[in-house]
Amino acid sequence: MAPQLMWIGLGNMGRGMCKNLVEKGNLDKPLILYNRTKQRSEDLAASLPAGKTEVVDSIEEGVKKADIIFTIVSNDAAVKEAIDSILQSDVKGKLIVECSTIHPDTTKQLAEDVLAKGAEFIASPVFGAPAAANAGLLIFVPAGPKKSIDRLRPYTTGVMGRAEIPFDDKPYESSLKLKLLGNSFILNMVTILGEGLTLGEQVGVGVEPVKQFVDILFGGVYSAYAERMTKGTYWQMDEPLFSADNARKDAGHVISMAKAAGVDLKLAKQSDEYLKVVADHAGGAKETLLGSTVLYSVFIGLVIVAAMCVAAWFLSPKGENQTTWRSSLIIAFVSCYLMWFVTFMAQLHPLIEPRRSDIKEGFQHE
Repeated sequence: MAPQLMWIGLGNMGRGMCKNLVEKGNLDKPLILYNRTKQRSEDLAASLPAGKTEVVDSIEEGVKKADIIFTIVSNDAAVKEAIDSILQSDVKGKLIVECSTIHPDTTKQLAEDVLAKGAEFIASPVFGAPAAANAGLLIFVPAGPKKSIDRLRPYTTGVMGRAEIPFDDKPYESSLKLKLLGNSFILNMVTILGEGLTLGEQVGVGVEPVKQFVDILFGGVYSAYAERMTKGTYWQMDEPLFSADNARKDAGHVISMAKAAGVDLKLAKQSDEYLKVVADHAGGAKETLLGSTVLYSVFIGLVIVAAMCVAAWFLSPKGENQTTWRSSLIIAFVSCYLMWFVTFMAQLHPLIEPRRSDIKEGFQHE
């Protein structure tokens, strides 16, 4: 009998991986789905064949039923939170497969916590963009006991992935070290392309000849990234393929890992500087416009103004001018809030964005 699978984390990568698990994983039980935002679980379930998934309200609810539990979330803190929730249940004999990109030290600690509860653990980050996840073309990098990795293998190559770089019976953190090293290649490549395309434009060579040079000499992933840069793919997206904050997280991890080994990654540091500019300019996290920080700011401001209006109502001087005092103060408070709200939201999503006058015709976007 096939094991019961559960999936935690339905971001750009998780959704595609679940799609392939359902379609090609030969599951005889519905795939259990959990995401912190339940609507995302429900939307994914609705896009897949009926009866192939089960949406749960909590991690604990799904873990009780599951034999193999996959996690892929955004950062170290989110992974720790998910694993802590998993370990609230009886997990003896279950297999936890952690696919996120986190620091090797974090992975080592998580493995110890999981093993102490009697469960098995595999660290298996993946190489590949969301498009590769959707197509089932990821590269898996599993590390841990071979007998545990063998429990994972029916769902990797040929299902969610096209290949694996295994670390059988090697330390769990080995796979994260390779993952961070590999991601530093991508960061450096993007930096080189960005600088090269910009320089080509500024010295009069033009962007297209530089792109042709990249296609002819390098091709492959270099061409794919250059194509997105030159065609404006990134700024047209509603949600980034990979947020600046997450990219900076990876850069920070690989720089930290290298420093501990006595290596100074100067290129990674420069890439992180560029990413900081991106985060400051456009927002570092996904869904910045409607993110929790924005909503909290708007809500807290509204609560403060409401409290001030209530105070103005009850504390205004009594007498024949009390109504004037009340109305004047309340109108003033509400007007100040509206002015702040409009200015605050305009900075996040301006109706008329600032324009440079020195950009060549054809490279401006509407």
